[in-house]
Amino acid sequence: QVQLVESGGGLVQPGGSLRLSCAASGNIFSLRAMGWYRQAPGKQREWVATITTVGLTNYADSVKGRFTIDRDSAKNTVYLQMNSLRPEDTAVYYCNGVGAKTYWGQGTQVTVSS
Repeated sequence: QVQLVESGGGLVQPGGSLRLSCAASGNIFSLRAMGWYRQAPGKQREWVATITTVGLTNYADSVKGRFTIDRDSAKNTVYLQMNSLRPEDTAVYYCNGVGAKTYWGQGTQVTVSS
């Protein structure tokens, strides 16, 4: 089993920045990749970014150039640095871990509003 706990969400003005964290515990060595998804009100959950165990990253077109996913292996933590935030980035952001099973965190709310 793997436990994922997100933090760092909040309210930010358009153009601002936030850094989300996802702390992993448990059988983390079973994970091949970790990533971030988001779900806006009334919409389906959508993929945002992924980082593999060897450090390869990939991003949704909607966030490419604005968001950066990285990790601190010593802390078993994955981060999502979000810059130039837009109102359409408002959503609950979920951390995701993929191995033999798929694991999800509880989510953290990000609201971009003036």
